[in-house]
Amino acid sequence: MAAVKRVYDFSEGDASMRDVLGGKGANLAEMTRLGLPVPGGFTITCQTCIEYIENEERFPEGLEEEVAQHRAEFEKAMGKRLGDSVDPLLVSVRSGGPVSMPGMMDTVLNLGLSDIAVEGLARQTGDERFAYDSYRRFIQMFSGVVLGVDKDRFENAITAMKQTRGVDADTDLTADDLKELVGQFKDIVAAEVSAETFPVLASDGRVGFPQDHDVQLRLAIEAVFGSWNKKSARDYRALYRIPDTLGTAVNVQAMVFGNKGDSSATGVAFTRDPATGAKEHYGDFLVNAPGEDVVAGIRVTQPIDELVGVLPGAGAELDDVMDLLEEHSTAMCDIEFTIEREKLWMLQTRTGKRTARAALKIAADMVDEGLIDREEAVCRIDPEQLDQLLHPQFDPTADYEALTRGLNASPGAAVGAAVFSADDAVTAEAHGRDVVLVRWETTPDDLHGMVASKGILTSHGGKTSHAAVVARGMGKPCVAGAEAIKIDQVNKVARIGDVEIHEGDVISLDGSTGDVILGAVKLVPPKPSEEFSRILEWADESRRLGVRANADTPEDALRARELGAAGIGLCRTEHMFLGDRKQIVQDMILADTEEERDAALARLLEVQRDDFVGIFRAMDGLPVTVRLLDPPLHEFLDDPRALEVEIVRLECAGGDAATIADKRALLARIDDMAEANPMLGLRGCRLGIMHPEIYALQVRAIAEATCRLIAEGADPKPEIMIPLVSVVAELETLRAETETVVADVLAAEGCEIEIPIGTMIELPRAAMTADEIGAVADFFSFGTNDLTQTAFGFSRDDIEGKFLPRYLERKILPRNPFETVDAGVAQLVAMGCERGRSVNPALTLGVCGEHGGDPESVHVFGEIGLDYVSCSPYRIPLARLAAAQAALSE
Repeated sequence: MAAVKRVYDFSEGDASMRDVLGGKGANLAEMTRLGLPVPGGFTITCQTCIEYIENEERFPEGLEEEVAQHRAEFEKAMGKRLGDSVDPLLVSVRSGGPVSMPGMMDTVLNLGLSDIAVEGLARQTGDERFAYDSYRRFIQMFSGVVLGVDKDRFENAITAMKQTRGVDADTDLTADDLKELVGQFKDIVAAEVSAETFPVLASDGRVGFPQDHDVQLRLAIEAVFGSWNKKSARDYRALYRIPDTLGTAVNVQAMVFGNKGDSSATGVAFTRDPATGAKEHYGDFLVNAPGEDVVAGIRVTQPIDELVGVLPGAGAELDDVMDLLEEHSTAMCDIEFTIEREKLWMLQTRTGKRTARAALKIAADMVDEGLIDREEAVCRIDPEQLDQLLHPQFDPTADYEALTRGLNASPGAAVGAAVFSADDAVTAEAHGRDVVLVRWETTPDDLHGMVASKGILTSHGGKTSHAAVVARGMGKPCVAGAEAIKIDQVNKVARIGDVEIHEGDVISLDGSTGDVILGAVKLVPPKPSEEFSRILEWADESRRLGVRANADTPEDALRARELGAAGIGLCRTEHMFLGDRKQIVQDMILADTEEERDAALARLLEVQRDDFVGIFRAMDGLPVTVRLLDPPLHEFLDDPRALEVEIVRLECAGGDAATIADKRALLARIDDMAEANPMLGLRGCRLGIMHPEIYALQVRAIAEATCRLIAEGADPKPEIMIPLVSVVAELETLRAETETVVADVLAAEGCEIEIPIGTMIELPRAAMTADEIGAVADFFSFGTNDLTQTAFGFSRDDIEGKFLPRYLERKILPRNPFETVDAGVAQLVAMGCERGRSVNPALTLGVCGEHGGDPESVHVFGEIGLDYVSCSPYRIPLARLAAAQAALSE
């Protein structure tokens, strides 16, 4: 059996080996293959990193020997040796995973320097100051990255030296000053590093900075491997859904220096503007400086277009190389370079990070330039990035510090005065003030306040909580589950540690990151570009999945249509029962006589009919799936505990006895309706069976609205959806009652139209018996929010703030199942589709849970064979793009 190859020279790889060599290693190999000026070196594979971690952070057998072999060949090719006293070879040791993670892992530069080698470097370069500056930088970086010494210890020593010498800049320190600093740095290492932690560095019980280049190299490789599991790296992977199993490669590369005088320079550049997408070279450089000074921001850089004027030969060559790399890769390239004494060296190239606006423009321009085709352009765009173009964002130049961070529940940014009740939000809006609604968690009763607010902040709940779902539907920023915030609703104050936010204090929210800031942060408005529309038009040419919207108002429906929705997949009627209509609903629920109930129902019929007229008109010619009332009735009544407090206050204040008696009677009625587990109680189709007059009212309103619009010459296409069916008899019963009401209305109005009747599949039993339910349904819409809850036995309102973080940390769950559809839930959806269509091939299949706007979930639904997904209006462009990418990937 052939030995596993773990180390590759740059000359042995190419760009296709990203999964093995990491992005950096594969691109260095590709540039070497193209004949570009790349300092030599070798790459240790990503898989070796995982082996190292799984082997209790020990080198796998044979790795040390393989590294030694490649190092020897590398030294021979360079004509230099690590640690040499005459002409020492210095190397960088850098990370580089298959997916770019900028700044998340570790790097060591100038490795190979020692007390002996630094003298050789000084003689070889004729620049003692340069040699000792390189040495002190190496000790500082190696000690911080590899040995874990606090970097401030070294910075403090540098500051003290400058103060002693009376100079302002590091560059003002002399060679002798730097020699002295090297001694101080080694003393810091001796004081801070224990022999128990690094026994290889110990001699006579004292730890010394390693002088053996073999020890330096091994420890640096181990540190880079170990940095794969740093908290920042793990957090970055979780944020961008990068698998933990990929590992990072380690690239060992000959050092070249941009700080060898005015004929040397270093810089970072992009082949196009990463902010706007403009076709012009973008970046900056420094003359006579090491590469880390460019990215550290400690010196004022020069724009890249001035390089040709400073170093004409190398600058012109860099321009040519950048053009070649972009044409070769057909992507915007992010490159790092060094010019050492007028010789250009390429240190890295990769596909550059860019804004959504830039990504769209670059993709569209490259189609126009003939570099890529339309399908490739569609696949180049990250669907999640489109959110940047649909919501206000923090100004990227703004400087702020977050008080705390919650869950990024709905994208965009908001600034406003804090208010602690929905009523206060409405009052403030009426007076022309921007507000942010701050609640422990929102309920349907808060809807009017959410409408009035610029953003919503809750200390409880997750990304599929009421606040999150409703905010996304409205296109409002929301930060949910910010558990560090302690809210005192009575005194209208929120506390985060020692900081208090009082009513009226201005706060800022970033719903894209979850950041909460005290004070106002400058916002920039959303500006979808021409390329936004072009790319989405191309996406529509490729996708098979339809995309509908979850929308409950005519305004949401119009916005959804503008964003490309092919109809409404979920119109929640419970939202129509709130606000000034809530009293009518309460009158209906609490009616003592049939006459009182009929009067309330008649008033509800009128307003419901008007609601449907508005929504059907906005979606004229497109399907609108109306879900009949789903939540339990007690959600429309007063909070019993708040009512109890009100009664006690009235009694203490000597209030009217009759009023107190009425409120006590109301409290008793509400308590009688209370359920131990409302989510699994009297709701959905069970409500329609127990209170058929409610569903009859809603169906009549739908049918009458339809007939009115047809009479006006419009083309309404309503669909009636019965929620929470678990046994076929429920659907059979309610379908028959629905058809009777529809027939009565059509006959009375002299109207002809077929209104499809279907159901939500949101319970495992419904999915498993879909062959029975499908026989009496015209369509299935999978409610994956509740299907996920019932499949797992999770409460979506509690999981994220309680145990989900621990589950994710311990890899018990790969990701939040309420954000990206779980494989088991997807199997239930697939089962429901297959069994439903086995008895009804014409059955229309869709998804209307929040997963319908998640790009990864859209891919899954496309593979299953659904007809459409439905999502919040502002997620429609994402779903359209993701649906196209799913079709193209097939």
